[in-house]
This record gives sequence, structure tokens and C-alpha cells, in this order.
Amino acid sequence: MLYLQLFISFFKIGLFGFGGGLAIISLIQMEVEQHGWMTQQEFVDIVAISQVTPGPIGINCATYVGYTATGSVWGSMLTTGAIVLPSLIIMMAVCRIYNWLKRRFQHSPYFVQTLRMMRFTVLGLIASAALMLISPTTFIDSVSWLIFGVVFLLAALPQMTASSVRENPRLGQAVNIASHPILLIVLSAIAGWLIYG
Repeated sequence: MLYLQLFISFFKIGLFGFGGGLAIISLIQMEVEQHGWMTQQEFVDIVAISQVTPGPIGINCATYVGYTATGSVWGSMLTTGAIVLPSLIIMMAVCRIYNWLKRRFQHSPYFVQTLRMMRFTVLGLIASAALMLISPTTFIDSVSWLIFGVVFLLAALPQMTASSVRENPRLGQAVNIASHPILLIVLSAIAGWLIYG
């Protein structure tokens, strides 16, 4: 019965926990207190541990609650799976709908143009998020602006060279390597460390 309660509670949290991260913590706390799975102090300790471990805080917290409530790894696996299952189901449904639309309308100029515009919309949203993080404490001189500009251009490279990439597969491979997000993050960190470290 405990395992079923845990699954239902964390599935519900995963389904209705919009905002992720710290927004989900209050939902988890409400479920924990309602079922008496742990004390208030234990929950506070779990939130602190969840913040210092890698990964999303809501999922980490669910894992710890599952382990503490059941005393077994199976409980932590159950709660972790339950909190991510709604997102997985929704994304799989969206992907299936997208694939169906793509097969059905792939030759439609309106569909192709809509997808092309969505790429630039996503790029704009990412740029907007980056601009909100710009402040005098993060961009202290012209070199930091230069690093930002180079990384932004490399990230936008696949969108700007889409037609050339289709004609030249070797160029496409080079563009994909140069604009890989992990590579850009690592190179930016190294550049920042060498210049400011």
C-alpha cells in the first residue's frame, strides 16, 4: 500500500508540478506531511541534500523521499520514475503528433516555413534568457562581451548555414561539431578561466 501511495503522490506531483525545481518542493512537502512519511527536519535535510547533488532538485528530492519512506532502493526508484513519468508520456505524445504532422505535411510550403520560423523563435527565446542574465557583475569588460558574441554566433551557426549544410555534408559535420552545446560550455569556461582566473 505504501508503494502505491508513493507512486500516486509523485505521479500527481510530476503531472501538476509546473515551474520545476523549487516550485515542486512545496507539493512534495504537502504530500510528505499529509502521509507522515518523514518528520519536518528530515524533509528539510532532504531538500538541502537535493540542492547540492547534481540533477533537478525535484527529482532528487523525490528519490530521497522514496528511499526514506520505504527504506529501500525500490522506493527511491519508484518515486523517481513516478515523478518523471507524466513528462515522458506527454513528450512521447507530442513527438508522435509531430512525426504524424511531418509525414502528412512535409511537402507543404506552409508547414516547412512554420518550422523554419520556429527555429528563429527558439533562438530568440534563448537570446532573451541570455540577455536577462547580462549584468555589470557578469559582463565586466569587452572581453566577456566578445566571448558571449562568439558563443552566440556558434550556437546560431546551424540555423544560419542550413541551406549550405544540405548541399555539403562535410560542412554540416563541421558545423555540428563547432556548435555542440557541451563543447561551447567547456570552451567558454576555459576561456573565462584563462582570461580572468
